[in-house]
Amino acid sequence: MNVYYDNDVDTLYLKLGNETPEGVIEISEGVNIDTTSEGKLFGIEILKASTKLDIQTMLSYTLEFDKDLLIHHDS
Repeated sequence: MNVYYDNDVDTLYLKLGNETPEGVIEISEGVNIDTTSEGKLFGIEILKASTKLDIQTMLSYTLEFDKDLLIHHDS
């Protein structure tokens, strides 16, 4: 998943697939779902995003690692 935010127009886009979007479904005012020709979910567009969610939360992320993968083992 890729997350894009355009501060100039206050739009957040969550890209969920690699196919080409063919259609749009408006699920509420300013929230649109992009779909492929097969009906698969491609992306979510949120207009006036800062009024609908906490942008800082959406643009921050946490990585979790398995500690066993981080331990160096000598052969």
